[in-house]
Amino acid sequence: MLKNKLVSAEKAVLKIKDNDVVTSSGFMMAVFPEEVFVALEKRFLETGHPKNLTLLHAAGQGDWNMGGLNHIGYEGLTKRIIGAHFGEIPRIVKLIMENKIEAYNLPQGIISQYFRHLASKKPGLITHVGLETFVDPRVTGGKLNEMTKEDLVKVIEINGNEYLHYNLPEVNIAIIRGTTADLKGNISTEKESNILEIISQAQAAKANKGIVIAQVERIVNCGFLKPQEIRVPGIYVDYIVVAKAENHRQTLGNQYNPAFSGEKNVPVENIEPLGIGIKKIISRRAAYELFPYAVVNLGIGIPEGVSSIANEEKVSDVITLTIESGVIGGVPAWDYNFGAASNCDAIIEQPYQFDFYDGGGLDITFLGLAEIDGNGNVNVSKFAGDIPGCGGFINISQNTPRVIFCGAFTASGLKVNIENEKLIIKNEGKIIKFKNKVEHLTFNGHYAQKTGQHVIFVTERAVFKLEKNGLTLIEIAPGVDIEKDIFAKMEFKPKVSKNLQLIDSIIFSDKNLGLKEKFLKIINSEGKW
Repeated sequence: MLKNKLVSAEKAVLKIKDNDVVTSSGFMMAVFPEEVFVALEKRFLETGHPKNLTLLHAAGQGDWNMGGLNHIGYEGLTKRIIGAHFGEIPRIVKLIMENKIEAYNLPQGIISQYFRHLASKKPGLITHVGLETFVDPRVTGGKLNEMTKEDLVKVIEINGNEYLHYNLPEVNIAIIRGTTADLKGNISTEKESNILEIISQAQAAKANKGIVIAQVERIVNCGFLKPQEIRVPGIYVDYIVVAKAENHRQTLGNQYNPAFSGEKNVPVENIEPLGIGIKKIISRRAAYELFPYAVVNLGIGIPEGVSSIANEEKVSDVITLTIESGVIGGVPAWDYNFGAASNCDAIIEQPYQFDFYDGGGLDITFLGLAEIDGNGNVNVSKFAGDIPGCGGFINISQNTPRVIFCGAFTASGLKVNIENEKLIIKNEGKIIKFKNKVEHLTFNGHYAQKTGQHVIFVTERAVFKLEKNGLTLIEIAPGVDIEKDIFAKMEFKPKVSKNLQLIDSIIFSDKNLGLKEKFLKIINSEGKW
């Protein structure tokens, strides 16, 4: 006789009690159990329960509006949140800024991997990731406001080397998502764009005698799913919720795209290219840093554009683009579909992707930037009254030998034109990004120097390199005045290379960059294909 695990979302959330520690799956709205969280919000508004929840999540989970973790953005419902990215959940950010909930920002890879430690009851996670950033307890320990007091991170020494020890709370409620469940509760993910850490989250809850609620699209009879298709065995699953279609979108930007789940390949010519603008200008210059056979990571925001450029230049098959969500190969998507990819080679679980990243598996990464100082320190996690969070930025930026930071030179209102292969600044941004001191230390330039990383900063009008004596200007865009358009828009004056050059004018044209020809020349010179 099979235990009946199929329940409504309203009944499932009755199992969540006051003071529970909850974890949820999701990457933006991909793999996020929206149906369950809609019911959780409704229950709280009607009854005032559950209250004082602690939430532990890895990737950002939201839609910048009312969806995702915004459903629990209420004082009283959420007591504490420990997460990697908050940019998509403004209701939670508001509570953090108003000092109404405890909040920690920790690296995405740490949280993603930590579920495995909870599952096997290991005494915390020990790693170098986060040293000499805001996560280091000698800085803030990841705390985001004044009411957050408990130390979750401490410095330890092993064989004369410093490490960080992360000690996060045990979870007793895991709310995860898949595509299909059979009557035993076995879960598959064949129509999802990612797998993330759903099995580790389920195991973590079961190790703590907790419960697992799984949202799916459909129910099938036992035996329908093949053993190799099962991502979460039924012995881990207590309750199954079948979602309405609108609460089970494959990504924030798509209800369903079979190319994102690997069920279908699409002609790369059909993938829409980036439109002309600041993002494309920066992405084109950044793409110059690519080289054959490179294993590449792309961050969210402007760095996503490198994927589009690689596809336009027909070099996607000579490099391997990856996303921290677990996507390997193919053409990573951008904007509201970030985290997914078309024609990918593999979709693996997110903790294993970060194992690969932390172990130095990447050759090069393209990451965003919000603030930079003269020492090459970078802030992407907390600035201008907002808390996007670090996401996977710290894991990736500390463990990749070549780091290319990509971003507009100023923010809030910047507009440019391209005329005769020159950059014309039509309206300057109101916010200066090159600061005397960054507000939040997400990337430490001094630490990068110690570890021997090659670090470049690419903007639409200037390119800088991190050298021993700090940030050095190495290229400027044609049409730009170095004093008026660069130095006057910085709080510090950078060093200038003796070999200062113009950014290649082809960047500011509609011509092909010639990356394929460049790659073939490199490959042929090495006698390889």
